[in-house]
Amino acid sequence: MNVLGIETSCDETAAAVVRDGRKILSNVVASSLKEHQRYGGVIPEVASRRQLEYIQPVVDEALEKAGLSLKEIDAVAVTKGPGLIGSLLVGISFARALSAALDKPLVEIDHIKAHVYANFLADEQPRLPAVGLVVSGGHTDLYSVRDIQTFRRIGKTRDDAAGEAFDKVARVLGLGYPGGPVIDRLAKSVPGTEITFKYAALEGTLDFSFSGVKTAVLYHRQKYGNNNHYPVAEVARAFQESVVAILVIKALRACRKLDVRTLLVGGGVAANSALRQHLSAQAKEAGVKVYFPAMALCMDNAAMIAGLGFHSLN
Repeated sequence: MNVLGIETSCDETAAAVVRDGRKILSNVVASSLKEHQRYGGVIPEVASRRQLEYIQPVVDEALEKAGLSLKEIDAVAVTKGPGLIGSLLVGISFARALSAALDKPLVEIDHIKAHVYANFLADEQPRLPAVGLVVSGGHTDLYSVRDIQTFRRIGKTRDDAAGEAFDKVARVLGLGYPGGPVIDRLAKSVPGTEITFKYAALEGTLDFSFSGVKTAVLYHRQKYGNNNHYPVAEVARAFQESVVAILVIKALRACRKLDVRTLLVGGGVAANSALRQHLSAQAKEAGVKVYFPAMALCMDNAAMIAGLGFHSLN
């Protein structure tokens, strides 16, 4: 079955064709990121206007790269949320109209669950049940994944998402937007740091909180920022170490609590090199097999929507 996926939850406009929930025939993403950079974050109105312009060409390109015509599409899958209302409306309206015109099934997909499913778009198929960790600009959540259709949230952020904290700290340090890649790059540029920022343990829960560490960086900058040799790279590394540490702790704690041996990571922060390194090493010690999607599938994309859509149709 060839499923056309459409994803417009934030500033990306994405379309993909996936066969039988596994084989990616095409995966096309157009982003309006550069237009948002001067504002230090995504402007919803700008995002949705660009998506109106991009969606038809992106779908056409996805079909062309897959070597298929619309008649050869068996179903349409689209992101239903969460996301920016205007952006979601563009994708859903287009998908519904296309489904009606083709007289083909339409399935609306949860964007967060699709990030977890991205791990199944690979040769090696993870074993279930599992714990799912979604870390992105808007979400930091832990899920009990019984099977591909059964997700139960067991932990969430109480304030900022991890990716959001990266963006805000990057702004404090004058590093621009988005913050995740530049902080990761700077953190790797120094061998270590004596600077430390405490994470919020929130003992007795699987929840997260990142507003405190973000504020700690702000106060550190205000206190020492007048120094001409302010160690931006070391501060970036210390902040990243704090965020990664609590993500690893809570994810592996969830695995122990549910007595599962599979951990599925998804979302934009899943591309962070420190998270990949530390979580992989500590999961191995704990006897847990951890999976990360391919880099291109960490960010918002339509392949994960089409892939999960296949299972929602069967």
